[in-house]
Amino acid sequence: MENRNTMVYAGPEQTGQKTTYDILKAVYDALDEKGYNAIDQMVGYILSGDPSYITGHNNARNLIRHIERDDLVEELLKKYLEK
Repeated sequence: MENRNTMVYAGPEQTGQKTTYDILKAVYDALDEKGYNAIDQMVGYILSGDPSYITGHNNARNLIRHIERDDLVEELLKKYLEK
């Protein structure tokens, strides 16, 4: 008898990967902790793609690079229009 295992999809929460929300929240918190206007800094990054808008504090600059900017804009627009 052949042994067949069913593959189960493991989402970000199950694999330990951070979700888009988790990343944005961590970046926002890091910017806020350093005294920056977090929204202005994040908008600057999204519009320009220049990572220097994001602090290195708490690894925020590295985290934000895990999200493609066009995917980020798409996700934000979807969430905005859902409300």
